[in-house]
Amino acid sequence: MRTTEGPYAMEKFFRRNFAGYAFLAPWLIGFFLLAIGPILASLWLSFTKYNIVRPPQWIGLDNYIYMFEFDDRFKKALQVTFSFVVISVPAKLIFALGVAMALDKGIRAIGWYRALFYLPSILGGSIAVAILWRQLFNYDGVVNSALRLVGLDGPYWLADPKYSLWTLIVLAVWQFGSPMLIFLAGLRAIPQELYEAAEIDAAGPVRKFFAITVPLLAPVIFFNLVLQMIEAFKSFSGAFIISGGSGAPLDSLLFFTVYLYDEAFSYLRMGYASALAWVLLLIIAAFTAIAFWTSKYWVHYENERG
Repeated sequence: MRTTEGPYAMEKFFRRNFAGYAFLAPWLIGFFLLAIGPILASLWLSFTKYNIVRPPQWIGLDNYIYMFEFDDRFKKALQVTFSFVVISVPAKLIFALGVAMALDKGIRAIGWYRALFYLPSILGGSIAVAILWRQLFNYDGVVNSALRLVGLDGPYWLADPKYSLWTLIVLAVWQFGSPMLIFLAGLRAIPQELYEAAEIDAAGPVRKFFAITVPLLAPVIFFNLVLQMIEAFKSFSGAFIISGGSGAPLDSLLFFTVYLYDEAFSYLRMGYASALAWVLLLIIAAFTAIAFWTSKYWVHYENERG
């Protein structure tokens, strides 16, 4: 009995799930043939001294020791990246939720508004938008020209370290379309009877928001939080174009990805750049794990009991 049960169960499993595996096959083939190899190669290169011209030379943990003990630009890149993530992600989610709640009121031509608000998310990672953003915030750009109309002299947004990072934070918040659509779908799934019952109990808008909207929207908030946090850590194009690839001014735009690119393709320190890439991967993994660990205290799903 046991000799036939195993093969039969396996055959039944594959027969039942064949369609799913068939649809996943292109991604799985691409992942194992095109992604696993470079990932494992970068891990090995992170323990070597490699500049493309000469063969990799094994140096053990030297790249990581130098990174954490002697590399001041690495620490600056961490500071800039953490500042960007901590400020831009909550601001983006709050703004996206606010717009989603406004669109959830049943305004006319909502389809056009959804498309219009989603457009920046499609174009946000492009080089053209980064160049446009640089033109907007130049000293003689559109932003300062608008300020002069009301008698204000705008600062050097891109040349002053006090303001340069904020221009990229505004750019990140401007790309709110994707989380906005997800929030809008989550809001549409909340039963209207709950709001009607709250109105009977004389609950105001603020109380309804914190007692109904936020708790029932918590899974969607968590989903958006994780996605946007990962994307923020990986931000590259805007910082690279606006800073000219150097992190200027005074490394105020030295995102971790920009520093990694600089080490790899400006100085050809491929081994060190591979070590930086793995550190970034571990940082993202750590923050994602923390988000999942804390979610059990504030994210609740409908199928949970107790």
